[in-house]
Order: sequence, then C-alpha cells, then structure tokens
Amino acid sequence: MALGSNQRHPRHGDPSAILWAALDEIGRRNCRIDAVSPTIRSRPIGPSQRVYCNGIAVVSTGLEPHELLDELQAVEALFGRRRQGQRWRSRTLDLDIVLWSGGCWADESLIIPHPEFRKRDFVLGPAARVAAGWRDPITGLTVQQLHHRLAKGLTRSPTPPR
Repeated sequence: MALGSNQRHPRHGDPSAILWAALDEIGRRNCRIDAVSPTIRSRPIGPSQRVYCNGIAVVSTGLEPHELLDELQAVEALFGRRRQGQRWRSRTLDLDIVLWSGGCWADESLIIPHPEFRKRDFVLGPAARVAAGWRDPITGLTVQQLHHRLAKGLTRSPTPPR
C-alpha cells in the first residue's frame, strides 16, 4: 500500500506524522501492518505545488481488495480527504493499493496492480526497501528490478511474462 500526504492536519500535524497516524488507524481496521518503509519527500504530480511525504506499507488482511479499498477510503475521509474537484491536488492523505498477493484484480473502482506504479520513483523507491522481492504479476519483474529499471531510464509499457 502506498501512502502520501502534502498538507498539515490540525490534529496530527505535518505530512510525515499523518502517515504514521494513518498506519495506526489502518491497523485498527482488520489489517496488520507487516512492514513500513522510511518516508521520502517527492515533488507532486499535476498542479499541486506542495512537496509530498510518501511511504509504503506491507499490509496483511483477510479483506478482499474492494473491501480494503473501502476501508482505506474511510481512513482518508477520517483525515479530511474529499474526493471531489481537481485530480492530483493537495491532500492530507492518499492511500493506494499497489500490489496484492492474489495477483491482478480489476473492477469499476479498483485496478491492481496500480496502473502507474511502475513509473513512480516515490512508490518503487520505498517499496524496494520493504518488498524488494514482490513480483509485478503483469511484467514478472520484482519491485527491486522495476526500481532499478526506472532509475536507469529503462521503464516502458508493461508486457506480460512469457
């Protein structure tokens, strides 16, 4: 799961503190936090001007992906996230399911693996610290390999493994 924040929260403070508070809340919602990456700072995508604090958590749960998405969106709302208006704007909390141990998943509200994660250093960098051996079910590459390819400028559209 990817976490990001680029706004202060009146109760939890700066973006880094928000990520830790969000992990505590997620841990109370039928989820076990197995690993957490160090947080990093990254430039925003889109019109937002505020720098993001990002991290990755490995989460174990018995929830199906769409149920987990519902829980994560409830946590985002608890932290003041409103899903309206402009895409990629500043937000107190952004939670995304990036990979799932069950492989691929798709419905009208969720696609796993996250369609853009292979292009995002702020996802792959932290993920390589805590889940380096996880495999992308589309490309067959590990998170560490994907991160290396991105850093070397070798990223391209995914192709299924042979």
